[in-house]
Amino acid sequence: MDSTRPGLPAREPVLRALVDICGPDFARAAGAADAVAGRRATFVAAPATTNTVVDTVGLAAERGLAVVPRGSGSKMDWGKRPLGVDLLLDTGRLDGIWHHDREAATAEIGVGTPIRAVQAALALSGQRLAVDPPSATATLGGMLAWNESGPLRHRFGTPAAQIERISYVTSAGDRAESDGEQGRPGIGEIDGVLLSALVRLEPLPAARRWVTVPVSAAREVPGRVAEIRALDVQPSAIEVDLPTPAGRRPPGILAVLLEGDPADVLQRAKRLATGFGANAAVAPVAPPWWGRYPFARGAVALRVTVPIAELQAAVYALGDATGIPVPIRGSAGRGGAMHAVLPGTLTAQRVEGILDAVRGVLLARDGRCVAIAAPPEISAHIDMAQTRDLF
Repeated sequence: MDSTRPGLPAREPVLRALVDICGPDFARAAGAADAVAGRRATFVAAPATTNTVVDTVGLAAERGLAVVPRGSGSKMDWGKRPLGVDLLLDTGRLDGIWHHDREAATAEIGVGTPIRAVQAALALSGQRLAVDPPSATATLGGMLAWNESGPLRHRFGTPAAQIERISYVTSAGDRAESDGEQGRPGIGEIDGVLLSALVRLEPLPAARRWVTVPVSAAREVPGRVAEIRALDVQPSAIEVDLPTPAGRRPPGILAVLLEGDPADVLQRAKRLATGFGANAAVAPVAPPWWGRYPFARGAVALRVTVPIAELQAAVYALGDATGIPVPIRGSAGRGGAMHAVLPGTLTAQRVEGILDAVRGVLLARDGRCVAIAAPPEISAHIDMAQTRDLF
């Protein structure tokens, strides 16, 4: 730290101060795994309370240290590479659900709480947080920081849209709150460390059914979506997967999630399947690809937002610029947020050229394309998304 960033304080006094704040088992020198987009941190600290977060961030501000929060780490390689990563602030101890008001359908949740744990706890009261981020280990804080949406975005909106209030600590070490209104910063504009969020809850549906139908190409999807709307089946999500793995048929699948009372859900599912025709199927479980990203670590991940009527243009632009079929998966309904994947073996110059070409096509179609993740050797040289770009 001292040799690469002259003027920063020596390691040992800082580490001792972090230990004094967080406890001897919860502050340490960073290891090889404590990195952000290829940049290794210097320290790791895991404060457990609001006061210790305030003290930890305040110490970092006083000593000129760059702080990066970390939840489960599932999205640590996302976005623009930070200029410095002096202190990784682990939010794992900022967890739990409190002030759960079942009648008002709200709860305050610590940002270090895994979403899966949140859903399991709320299900005991017949409620849920209507989010389904594709990152399997996502915490509330990581999901909110990136506004990470899954299929339920179609009916309930983005995670940020379901927040009543956010508590956080500013980069200067001061405690603050925001509801994103009246000039207060929204989640994507907060510069600091999130602490907790007061969230709105929804009833847990008694039944769920997925209706699927094959699609041969992206150009078929808008027509299928129009059929769904005409049949008024009140979907909770509409997702499309294009194309399926090479050599398999059909080349694409459209899937619709229906939720609610068991008898009503079955009736709506049958109506939709009949409307889709003989190739439609109804199942009580999701397709294997549902709610999952089409990319894995080491690939170049793109987020594409485009009106469904322009999906064909987006798919064509990606394939034309890349020279190969590009997998794309995501919302075919309201929101239109999809994800595509490029090989991580491409050069940074090639990736930037693809992004420029696709953006040129989408610009006139009210669409956007941003790179959200890439190997460090690529992300260091291309225009990567920042959290505020995804709100």
